[in-house]
Amino acid sequence: MITIPGQLAIKTIHGRNGDFNVGRLATSIGEFVVKNAELDQYTEGKYEGDFVIAEIRPSTYSANGRMVIEIRALLGGMTLSNIDALSRDEARRLSPQEVDPIDEETQAPAPDSMKATAKSKSRSSRDPLVDTTPFGSEPAAAASEVSADDAALFGSLWPLGDVVKLDATVDRRILRQQCDRLGVLGYAFAPLSQDWHLVKA
Repeated sequence: MITIPGQLAIKTIHGRNGDFNVGRLATSIGEFVVKNAELDQYTEGKYEGDFVIAEIRPSTYSANGRMVIEIRALLGGMTLSNIDALSRDEARRLSPQEVDPIDEETQAPAPDSMKATAKSKSRSSRDPLVDTTPFGSEPAAAASEVSADDAALFGSLWPLGDVVKLDATVDRRILRQQCDRLGVLGYAFAPLSQDWHLVKA
């Protein structure tokens, strides 16, 4: 592992699995493609700081009838000091033809948290012809259902505090769902501290 100063340009791409981010890290030893899962938390822009590079390796993928060979850096961490917007030219240099990292990963069995979410949804579905819900208890039932779904989605992070640090080692789909849900719950991502903060009204 080495720690080196640099600038990470992050671009958001709209793919068939939803939005995802890819990065290009410019350093004194070269320029590398970065596809770490935690990048999906960030907004498009240029991030300056110190980057811990755990691994540098070649990688290939095919897209739109072409074979792409790129040099990737796997980040082991980063300490950010400054954020700027991407210029139009910089955004154009980051290829919009990138393949979603989810599609690159091998198909693995669904994680337990996804199974738990699916089970809780299947248990909560009711026969539309027979409603056995006591009068006046529907809002409480709906709230407990959402709470159970959130508990399954966030796992050991539940219940959420005012500051939430997501675990980037979870399945990439789960991480994206967590990011989306945090936005709905009123959290905002703070890039410099790399965690989510509850926005007080």
